[in-house]
Amino acid sequence: MEKEEKKILSISVRNLVEFVLRSGDLDNRRNFTAEKNAMQEGSRIHRKIQRRMGADYKAEVSLKHVVEEDQFQILVEGRADGIIDKPEELIIDEIKGIYMDLSYLDEPFPVHLAQVMCYGYFYCFDKQKNGAVMQVTYCNIETEEIRRFQTEKSFEELETWFQGLIHEYVKWARYLYSHGIRRDESIRELEFPYPYRQGQRELAVSVFRSIQRKRNLFIQAPTGIGKTLSTAFPAVKSIGEGLGDKLFYLTAKTITRGVAEESFDILRKKGLYFSTVTITAKEKLCFLEKPECNPDACPYAKGHFDRVGDCVYEIIHNEFGITRDVILQYASKFHVCPFELCLDISNWVDGVICDYNYVFDPDVRLKRYFSEGITGEYIFLVDEAHNLVPRAREMYSAAIWKEDFLLIKKIIKPMNEKISRLLDRCNKELLEMKRQCEGYRILEDIRFFITSVMTLFGEMELFMEKNAEFGDRDLVLDFFFDLRKLLNIYDRLDDNYRIYTELMPDGRFMLRLFCVNPSKNLKECLNKGNSTVFFSATLLPVSYYKELLSGDQEEYAVYAHSPFDQKKRLLMVGTDVSSRYTRRNRNEYRKVADYIGKIVSARRGNYMVFLPSYQYLREIEAILLEKVPADGSVTYSAQGSHMNEQDREEFLMEFSRERKDSFVGLCVMGGVFSEGIDLKDERLIGVIIVGTGLPMVCTEQDILKDYFEEKSSKGFDYAYQYPGMNKVMQAAGRVIRTAQDEGIIALLDERFMRPEYQALFPREWDSFYEVKLKNAKEVARHFWDSRQEEKGDGADTEITTV
Repeated sequence: MEKEEKKILSISVRNLVEFVLRSGDLDNRRNFTAEKNAMQEGSRIHRKIQRRMGADYKAEVSLKHVVEEDQFQILVEGRADGIIDKPEELIIDEIKGIYMDLSYLDEPFPVHLAQVMCYGYFYCFDKQKNGAVMQVTYCNIETEEIRRFQTEKSFEELETWFQGLIHEYVKWARYLYSHGIRRDESIRELEFPYPYRQGQRELAVSVFRSIQRKRNLFIQAPTGIGKTLSTAFPAVKSIGEGLGDKLFYLTAKTITRGVAEESFDILRKKGLYFSTVTITAKEKLCFLEKPECNPDACPYAKGHFDRVGDCVYEIIHNEFGITRDVILQYASKFHVCPFELCLDISNWVDGVICDYNYVFDPDVRLKRYFSEGITGEYIFLVDEAHNLVPRAREMYSAAIWKEDFLLIKKIIKPMNEKISRLLDRCNKELLEMKRQCEGYRILEDIRFFITSVMTLFGEMELFMEKNAEFGDRDLVLDFFFDLRKLLNIYDRLDDNYRIYTELMPDGRFMLRLFCVNPSKNLKECLNKGNSTVFFSATLLPVSYYKELLSGDQEEYAVYAHSPFDQKKRLLMVGTDVSSRYTRRNRNEYRKVADYIGKIVSARRGNYMVFLPSYQYLREIEAILLEKVPADGSVTYSAQGSHMNEQDREEFLMEFSRERKDSFVGLCVMGGVFSEGIDLKDERLIGVIIVGTGLPMVCTEQDILKDYFEEKSSKGFDYAYQYPGMNKVMQAAGRVIRTAQDEGIIALLDERFMRPEYQALFPREWDSFYEVKLKNAKEVARHFWDSRQEEKGDGADTEITTV
């Protein structure tokens, strides 16, 4: 009988040493340098040093080592930055680019030495060498000064050390092995938890096939088809088939994270053995009023690393749906930082539910999965994928303000004259740019300014390391991180970027590195996994999203048809009204208010009105309040510009109240109530959308328009029309959420009659009523009457006209 192959469990050298060797306190006041190196790995400084080292220096040497256990193998792999293998000497080299003054380094960081010792052991083992020199090379990124630390180790020393390291990891590997077997067995038996709705099976098959072929997939699927289950189920099945080993469910909003958690719970109730963790923002997890991650300010940070391993081990053996509340419960019990605990748990679960930035944002992303040189058998499910375009632009852009340099100079001058002078130099260079800028100005080259910022950053890094406490340290720290982001984004500059300065109306002056097309940066992250599924109710036109999210028009795409009965929805377009800037006057506002009054009066119930801006909302609100019916048959409430979570919840609660009148919620298109709001059944029976959702004309939109005009002659479409229609469709998606729902969608703007706008309508909008103010109420009332007749119950309690 043929011997069954052992299962292989892989871990990177970096993740192994960081996991096993950590101990003591959590302290974010220290080790700026160690953090920085994570972002600089693989950067130009590595390549520059490697090129200088001569013919004997082999760069980027892939190394791996297999540790045999009874039932499985542990594969530890990584890449040595350089190896010199000559008869007279063997040197294993690890290069780290840092900003700090090298004269302050007395010894290598323990984690860097541990990495190079792993590589040294693997190389000596493979090549049967008696030992080697372990070398850690630090290079100052600004000055390119180099400092090397060397220590000679025999093969026996390396072997003993590595066996001790791996011994600490074996119990965790054993957990992964046994958990993986039970998980895969449960997946094989797993069936879709409900009867498939129309289109759901085809959607699930498309997702599975894309993952199987290691391709990306774009799904345009209407609200209510059950996108989350239709993508999560086939993704889980693909893991059972060995097509991936970790699922990332990525969302833009907290509410969609809850839907994902619920979907995995449903599958677990059907027998799925599959663990997930939800990563929540540090601010929402911290036990303190304001996160201060150091042992002096936070008792949970003191000794955190000494306790967190036991906490993780217990939680992964006892819990499967690890939500925010579960994290807080265990963090309190073991007295550890809940946010860091949350990140550690992600190593040992099958699925991670998190915000986009934990995968894509270069400052925030989980370095254990997405650092330079690390890849994995990841499957990415990107929910509400239309949100990723603006979010990614923000993640890969950087800005600094001239005024901040003067503010930080005031704080630091009494403590450090040198930094004060460097801040002054940067300020003067920005002042020169300001003199040449009227409105905004595109720049071709800022390398001299960046050189000044590098020098400043190097000095500030050292200053922050040495000065853990001083007045206004938080302000200085924020500025320090802004500089760091500027330098990191500057390294990414290419044709997908525009550099510009802008003089604001209030006199402030900004320099910005603006990522116009984020697809290359996103692709860099997506390529670390096997397959990505982008899905949303609004991915039209799909060519726009393909270009900006992956840069590849050959990606797979599917359009899922709406399973809902079209007779239950009335789509009307008001053709005698417009929200154009040139038409924004008292008469037009009155006409919009009259439309709202007529549509709402056709049937009592709850309605949402989406307006182009807060200013527009205020104008409409004032007119509506003048015209409130004397019988109190309509109540109006408006979205505020600075609503906190409680305010938002109270606003939404109005849609759940038992009432005899109609309720109209006035909202801003593209705001917090435009998407992710689930008002089913009678909680919402109509949505009125005023205008085509075009973004405000501003510098950023102008730059987008010019960029895409140069590339494809679609400047207006890419900068204004497509994002605008996306907002319209998201707002419209609030009203029909289930097969039982009935409702009206009213689009109030004559521009919706144009072919270029109708080309962006989803397929289920293939028929609509053209209306004018004089017949809007009649058309709406006719729709409600026909719905009543179809039900045939003769009850007049359901539909009450005002």
